[in-house]
Amino acid sequence: MALTKKQQRFVDEYLIDLNGKQAAIRAGYTVRRAEVTASELIANRKVSEAITQKMQIRAQRTGITQDRVLQELARIAFFDIRRLYNEDGGMKAPHELDDDAAAVLAGVDVTEEFEGRGEDRKQIGFMKKAKIFDKGTALTLAMRHLGMLKDKVEHSGGLTLRRSAQELTDDELAAIAAGGGEGAADQA
Repeated sequence: MALTKKQQRFVDEYLIDLNGKQAAIRAGYTVRRAEVTASELIANRKVSEAITQKMQIRAQRTGITQDRVLQELARIAFFDIRRLYNEDGGMKAPHELDDDAAAVLAGVDVTEEFEGRGEDRKQIGFMKKAKIFDKGTALTLAMRHLGMLKDKVEHSGGLTLRRSAQELTDDELAAIAAGGGEGAADQA
């Protein structure tokens, strides 16, 4: 069975920002239930397959893949700033930069210095400041990708997590059967 028009619209909207709740709202689902609806839609095998397929098509079309993003992060994370400068300490011209140096360069600020006024005004110098993408952020993102950093997530509220009978051990099932009730399962 194919996706409904509304489900297809959800898929298209989801790909915009990967925000399920907002995608559900933009696709025409009720605002009040948007978060639940988004969760249900993403759990739907056909919807999730459509999302995956469209993401793969987009990655092929744009050339943006996880590997390419990680390669760019690595360029920034491991870049040696000395590659931006000539032996005399002057900044290299843009055409002299190799691909890695050009990739990490976020911008160049040029300040010109002048002496005199009007027709007597003459340039006496200039200063170039290279701005590179943040190495610390690139390293942090790479470390997170490699599992070297774990984000601390705190939850508030009195949520009780329960497991299905299939997830319980034989001892836990026996305790429930013997009258231990849900408490035995909640302790696991």
